[in-house]
Amino acid sequence: MDKLDELKTNTDERLVAANAGAWALGRKIDELIVSKLDQTAHVVAEASSGLTKAKILEAFALLNGNDVPDDGQRFAVVGAHQWNELLNISEFKSADYAGDRYAWLAGTESKVWLGITWMFHTGLPLASGARKCFVYHKSAVGLAEGQPIKAFVDWVPEKAAHLVNHMLSAGAVLVDEDGVVEIDCDDDAAIPE
Repeated sequence: MDKLDELKTNTDERLVAANAGAWALGRKIDELIVSKLDQTAHVVAEASSGLTKAKILEAFALLNGNDVPDDGQRFAVVGAHQWNELLNISEFKSADYAGDRYAWLAGTESKVWLGITWMFHTGLPLASGARKCFVYHKSAVGLAEGQPIKAFVDWVPEKAAHLVNHMLSAGAVLVDEDGVVEIDCDDDAAIPE
């Protein structure tokens, strides 16, 4: 951030750059976790159709059949197109079946249905028009951070500017394959009105 450029604006450009880098590293953490979820052998592989209630119930049955605890720690991540398909399932959109999101998810589009916290994510794998969505238990995948996300803003006299730098050291692992189910969905499936 050039010192003279900072004089020409009323925003804190250092804060903007620090936040942007931290958000980018947050997406990297998402990528690490999703890549491990993608290693499961438990797949509902009907990629010729979108996300349907039948696919969801099949994934739900797979988790139950694998003795995955139904303890409020089950999560599902779906693509934006699949989120719209969920909104066409009457039980998902009805307050009689689905509850509000948790407080820690405030500001995100999320919902609890079938004891699973549903969220959408734009970084899920997409190949040949098929989006991979995942239903999993929190303990089935692990993330270790040697160095949490840190931002450094340092003055560089030679440049007469601030240098904004970020660092992170982390890794993910699939702890229990039985706790993860992949649902393959046609990402271009027509959404009925």
